[in-house]
Amino acid sequence: MKNYLTEKQKRALESIYDSIHFSGFPPTLADLKEELKVSSNQSVLNFLEILEKKECIKREEGQARGIKILPLGYKEIGKDSLIKIAGVSAAGSYMESFADTFSSWMTLPGQVLQNEEIKQAQDEVFVIQVRGDSMINADICDSDMLLVKKTKEYKNGDIVVARSDDGTTVKRFVAEEGRTYLKPENPNYKNIPIFPETIFEVNSGTSESNVITSMNPIETKATSNLLSA
Repeated sequence: MKNYLTEKQKRALESIYDSIHFSGFPPTLADLKEELKVSSNQSVLNFLEILEKKECIKREEGQARGIKILPLGYKEIGKDSLIKIAGVSAAGSYMESFADTFSSWMTLPGQVLQNEEIKQAQDEVFVIQVRGDSMINADICDSDMLLVKKTKEYKNGDIVVARSDDGTTVKRFVAEEGRTYLKPENPNYKNIPIFPETIFEVNSGTSESNVITSMNPIETKATSNLLSA
C-alpha cells in the first residue's frame, strides 16, 4: 500500500490526530485550512472527503468537528490509536461521577487492539482512572487506568463501573440467593447493596471483564479476571 495517501492528505490526517490528542477535539475547518495552506473551506472538505473514501476517517453528520480516525488512518500515519479518557472513578466508596463528555485522550498500544472484543467495540470503549484500593485483590490498584467497554449486559462476577446519586465506583457485580450487591476485592471494605436507582453505566458483559488495568503510562497487566492485551 505504498503511497496510499499523498503527502498533503497525510499531513491533513496528522493534523486531525494532533488536534484530538493534544486538545481533545478534532480541528476546525479554519485550523485545517491554515495547516494545509489552502485558500477555501471547500478545499479542506475535499481533503476530508478523500480521507473518508480511503477509509482513514469517518465524519459524523451534523457535527462541525465530528471526525473520527479509523484503524487504517492510524496505520497510515504510524500512530497508536487514541482512546477517550472519561475521568476518575473510585475503587473504594463512591466518588463524584465522571463527566459524560470527553475532552481528553490517550494513546492505546496497538497490541491491545488485537483483542477481538476491543476491536468489535471500539466506539464503546474508554479509559477511567481509579482512585482507592478496594479492588487490589483483582489487581486493580490506586491510579491504575482501566479500559472499559460500555454495554447494557452484565452478569454475576463481572467487574463493573456502577453509578448512583453518590457517584461512581469500580466493583464486582454479584447476584446470588436473590440478592444483588457490589463486592470489593479487599476485606477492609464492605459490600455495597444495589438499589433501583443504581446505574451500571459501563461494565464487562462477557465471560471475562472487558477492562484492561494498567499503570500510567499504559503498560497492560494480565490478570485472571481482566482481559490481558
